[in-house]
Amino acid sequence: MESAKNENAAKESNAPKAGWRIKTGFAIFIASLTWPVLLPILPLIGLSTRSIAVFTGIMAVAAEVMLVAGAAVAGKEGFAFIKQRVFGFIKSYGPPQEVSATRYNTGLVILMLPVLYAFLSPYIGQYIPGLDEHRKVYAIAGDVMLLVALFLLGGNFWEKLRALFIHKAIAVIPDKPVGA
Repeated sequence: MESAKNENAAKESNAPKAGWRIKTGFAIFIASLTWPVLLPILPLIGLSTRSIAVFTGIMAVAAEVMLVAGAAVAGKEGFAFIKQRVFGFIKSYGPPQEVSATRYNTGLVILMLPVLYAFLSPYIGQYIPGLDEHRKVYAIAGDVMLLVALFLLGGNFWEKLRALFIHKAIAVIPDKPVGA
C-alpha cells in the first residue's frame, strides 16, 4: 500500500506543472479548435457568400498556425501535459474494452440497421413513409445510430474493425462452450 502511494507521488512530481506557458499553449489550442463554431453564425449576421468563403479559408490557415504556435509556446513538456490531459479526459468517457454479450449484440443490431437502410433504400424507398420529404432526417438518424453502436460495441470492436484493414490479421474465433 505504501509503495503505491510512493509511485503516485513520483508520477505527480515527474508530471509537468501547469505554468503560464502550458496554460497559454492550451488556450491557443482551444482557440484554434473552436474557430469552426463561428461558421454557422456568419450567414446570420448578413455576410455574403464570398465573405464567408474568404473567412473560412483564412480560418483554416490560421487554425493550423495557431496549433503550431500553441505547441511552441507550451514546449515539449507542455505539449505532453496537454496531450495527457486531453486524451485522459477522452479515454474516461470512451467505450470500455470488454462489454457484455447483450450489449454487444444490441450494438451490432444498431450498427446494421443504418447499413441495411442505405443498401435497401434505393429499392424500397417508395415504401418508407416520408423519405422523399425528410431524407436529411433519415441520414442524420442513421449517422447517430452508427455512432451509438460504436460506443455500445466497446473497445475490442475497434480492434476487430482495425483487423479488417490489416492483410496478415487472423481472426481467432473461440470455441463454443460445451452445454450441460
